[in-house]
Amino acid sequence: MSHPPERPDDETGLPGLRTWPAVYWAVVVFFAVCVVLLALLSGVHA
Repeated sequence: MSHPPERPDDETGLPGLRTWPAVYWAVVVFFAVCVVLLALLSGVHA
Protein backbone atom coordinates (compact mmCIF):
# COMPACT_ATOMS: atom_id res chain seq x y z
CA MET A 1 0.00 0.00 0.00
CA SER A 2 1.20 3.50 -0.74
CA HIS A 3 0.91 6.24 1.84
CA PRO A 4 -0.18 9.79 0.98
CA PRO A 5 2.67 12.31 0.83
CA GLU A 6 3.54 13.95 4.13
CA ARG A 7 2.49 17.58 4.63
CA PRO A 8 4.29 20.03 6.89
CA ASP A 9 2.62 20.63 10.25
CA ASP A 10 1.75 24.23 9.39
CA GLU A 11 -0.42 23.28 6.37
CA THR A 12 -4.10 22.53 6.92
CA GLY A 13 -4.92 20.70 3.70
CA LEU A 14 -7.86 23.03 3.07
CA PRO A 15 -8.04 24.51 -0.43
CA GLY A 16 -8.61 28.16 0.54
CA LEU A 17 -7.03 28.26 3.99
CA ARG A 18 -3.55 26.81 3.72
CA THR A 19 -2.13 27.92 7.09
CA TRP A 20 -3.50 27.68 10.62
CA PRO A 21 -3.44 31.45 11.23
CA ALA A 22 -5.69 31.84 8.16
CA VAL A 23 -8.10 29.28 9.64
CA TYR A 24 -8.13 31.12 12.98
CA TRP A 25 -8.85 34.46 11.27
CA ALA A 26 -11.64 32.88 9.21
CA VAL A 27 -13.26 31.56 12.40
CA VAL A 28 -12.98 34.96 14.11
CA VAL A 29 -14.47 36.76 11.10
CA PHE A 30 -17.29 34.21 10.82
CA PHE A 31 -18.08 34.64 14.53
CA ALA A 32 -18.07 38.44 14.20
CA VAL A 33 -20.42 38.27 11.19
CA CYS A 34 -22.78 35.99 13.14
CA VAL A 35 -22.82 38.38 16.11
CA VAL A 36 -23.52 41.37 13.86
CA LEU A 37 -26.30 39.53 12.03
CA LEU A 38 -27.87 38.44 15.32
CA ALA A 39 -27.76 42.02 16.59
CA LEU A 40 -29.29 43.40 13.39
CA LEU A 41 -31.98 40.74 13.16
CA SER A 42 -32.95 41.09 16.82
CA GLY A 43 -33.33 44.84 16.26
CA VAL A 44 -35.56 44.28 13.24
CA HIS A 45 -37.75 41.78 15.09
CA ALA A 46 -38.31 44.01 18.14
